[in-house]
Order: sequence, then C-alpha cells, then structure tokens
Amino acid sequence: MTMMQAVLGFTAVAAVLTAIPGLDTTLVLRTALVRGRRHGCAAMVGINLGSLTWGVAAAVGAAALLAASEVAYRLVTIAGALYMAYLGISMIMKSFRGRSSGIAEISAVPAAPWRSLVAGYGTNLLNPKIGVFYIATIPQFIPDGASPLAMGLLLASIHAALGMLWLGTIIVGAAAARRWLANARSLRIIDRVAGAVLIGFGAKLALDAR
Repeated sequence: MTMMQAVLGFTAVAAVLTAIPGLDTTLVLRTALVRGRRHGCAAMVGINLGSLTWGVAAAVGAAALLAASEVAYRLVTIAGALYMAYLGISMIMKSFRGRSSGIAEISAVPAAPWRSLVAGYGTNLLNPKIGVFYIATIPQFIPDGASPLAMGLLLASIHAALGMLWLGTIIVGAAAARRWLANARSLRIIDRVAGAVLIGFGAKLALDAR
C-alpha cells in the first residue's frame, strides 16, 4: 500500500463515518439553531479537537492501553454517559423555563462561546468508541516503512478536516433555517428533541459499559 492509497482509503472510510447522523451532528445543529453561528462553530471546533486528541492517543498507544483495560474503558464510558445525560437533561429542563423567550431574547443573553467549545470537546473526549475506531482503522492504513506516529496524526487530521467540512455545512444550513424557528415554541421543541437524543446516546454508552 502506497501513501496515497492509504490516505484515500482512510478518507473514504472516515467520510462515511462522519456523514452518519449522530451525537456530533445533533450537538452542533442544536447549538447553531439556539445560540447562533458563532456558538455552533465553537462546538464544531471542540468536537474536532476531541477527535484529534483521540487520534494522538491512538498514535502514541494510549488509546490501545485504554481498550486493553476493561476497568479503564468502563470508567471512561460511564463518565461519558453521565456527561451526555447531564447535557440532555439540562437542555430539557431549560426548555420548561423562560417560555416566552425566542431566538432574539436568547441571543441577547451573554454566553461565552468557549462553553460551547468545551461541551463539544467533552462529548468526544469522553466517548472511548472514537479511540477504539482509531485503533481499529489506523493500523490498516499505515504503509510499510511509514512512522506510525506521523501517519496516525495525519489520518486523525484528515478525519478532523472532514468533520469540520461536514459540521460547517450543518451550521450554514442551521443559519438559514434559524429565521423560520425564531419563536419560543420551536426552540423548546429543538431543546427537548436534542436533549432526548443526547440522553439516548448516554444510555447506549452506559449499556455498552456493562
């Protein structure tokens, strides 16, 4: 396998994984719809920083140690499940408060974008399945003679770039749809649906840890 074949092969696999709707898409879409493009971009950056962190861990072998240790894997998985449940429950609870607030009122409330970045980073960092994905795929795309560390970082960067492209498209679409969802009822529905999805992902992680 040549370097070009390895890069193209991994890109194809990562593109399919990235385009499948999941936790990342849900979080960015909700953030962009409710808080606006700036917060959506912050969440997107956080998510992809989380992916890069796992990519580095996989490249240096830390993720392999996590995958080999059942106790460590369960601890990270449970922490991730609790974090996702916390985010989901918070969204649902907020949807029952401030019933008169629409997008204009929410946008007027000061909120630092770094909070959205941390939320995005946390969802990926506390999801050990991303590390397992890298462990399972990256070794298959390392050409003979190539540095595993350098190749791992390159492939993780490609995955992050694809994530930025896909989630950036989601943010643009959310910005266009935001004008149609500028009422309190729509925002409450968005928060409740997104919250339920996050709780669902958290429950699935918790079940996987058993």
